[in-house]
Amino acid sequence: MSDIAIHAENLGKQYHIGTPVIKYQTLRDSLGRIFHKPTDEERRLSKEAGTIWALKDVSFDVRQGQVLGIIGRNGAGKSTLLKILSRVTDPTTGYAEIRGRVGSLLEVGTGFHPELTGRENIFLNGAILGMKRAEIERKFDEIVDFSEVEQFIDTPVKRYSSGMYLRLAFAVAANLEPEILVVDEVLAVGDAEFQRKCLGKMDQVASQGRTILFVSHNMSAILRLTEETLVIDHGQMIMRAPTAQAVDFYLSQGVSQEGERTWSAEEIPANAEPFLPVAIRLRSQDGRIRDTVRSTEPFSIEVEYRLDRPVAGLRIGVYLLSTRGEYILTSFDTDDPAQFDRYGMRREGHYKSRCVIPANYLNEGRFVVGMNASTYRIKRYFQDEQAITFNVDGAGAPGNQWPEPRLGPVRPLLEWSIEDL
Repeated sequence: MSDIAIHAENLGKQYHIGTPVIKYQTLRDSLGRIFHKPTDEERRLSKEAGTIWALKDVSFDVRQGQVLGIIGRNGAGKSTLLKILSRVTDPTTGYAEIRGRVGSLLEVGTGFHPELTGRENIFLNGAILGMKRAEIERKFDEIVDFSEVEQFIDTPVKRYSSGMYLRLAFAVAANLEPEILVVDEVLAVGDAEFQRKCLGKMDQVASQGRTILFVSHNMSAILRLTEETLVIDHGQMIMRAPTAQAVDFYLSQGVSQEGERTWSAEEIPANAEPFLPVAIRLRSQDGRIRDTVRSTEPFSIEVEYRLDRPVAGLRIGVYLLSTRGEYILTSFDTDDPAQFDRYGMRREGHYKSRCVIPANYLNEGRFVVGMNASTYRIKRYFQDEQAITFNVDGAGAPGNQWPEPRLGPVRPLLEWSIEDL
């Protein structure tokens, strides 16, 4: 196992939920609790205080120099796993063996002291990572250049914007050369230029032979940076596979192969009320529910739902994505001003919102549909980021006389003219 950087064995983390907040205990209180016999009511409350396994029975190895992706829905247990490996929290069960110095970027500005300046926080973080002062000083200029906060390096970081926080935090974690780098959704904050810069830096770090654990909802970044990926769901590792296979499985997870997804009562959060999603369906030109449509024919996406009471300003939206998580389009059922005026107040009742994707629009391949119900800048009632997946058959699409794959998710039939001069 000499080439193994991380060995995790049956890792689990259990949290107690619903327990009452206990005030600060004095010595007299503590002694009193030792000899106190709990009442029936206290026993009942203690029994009702439940527990939840954020992570359960997760085992895997990571080789030295490997870049391993970790993906899963929100609340799946990804961040809990990284916190255990970074020694932020202890596991309830199992253990992990880590060979090498670990640098963690779990949240924006993790480990930063708000009252200290950017310069002081660089040295503080370096010391936490076990770096010597001379080593930090050698890397200092490179960190500042990457972060692009040189003008504010002697300003307390409590005055930094979230973007400045992220720039400096990522620059410290990536440039202080830990043997193992743990990164949790670093691309969630920051502009597009900085995100490209982060990806380039992680490419560079990976090429230097350092071990990286990378959590992200950006499937393009996962596909670009990693060769192998773990899929985590409800606290358990359900797949470890080459990244392309793992991403396709994740985006298709829990989705019917018949072009239809229905929601049970248990899947609808309480705060979605009064909106109750019923189903989302993909219908071909002949009106049948299908999971494969032809590129040369129009098809529709319909969302069926109920309203328990009237809602003002409700809009139902669909998101069309590639399997790499790249957004192709977003559309809402009240984008048309006439529709917006007509359904400004949507009454209690049973509805279907349907949109049509025109013929000769999508390229062949696999696509993902998400849906959203919200009122603009007021409330999001319900969202499912990967409601259904479907395939597009490119037979007969424009340009099929050329036996070559066409790049990109769209393949429109554009109007061309040829003028003989």
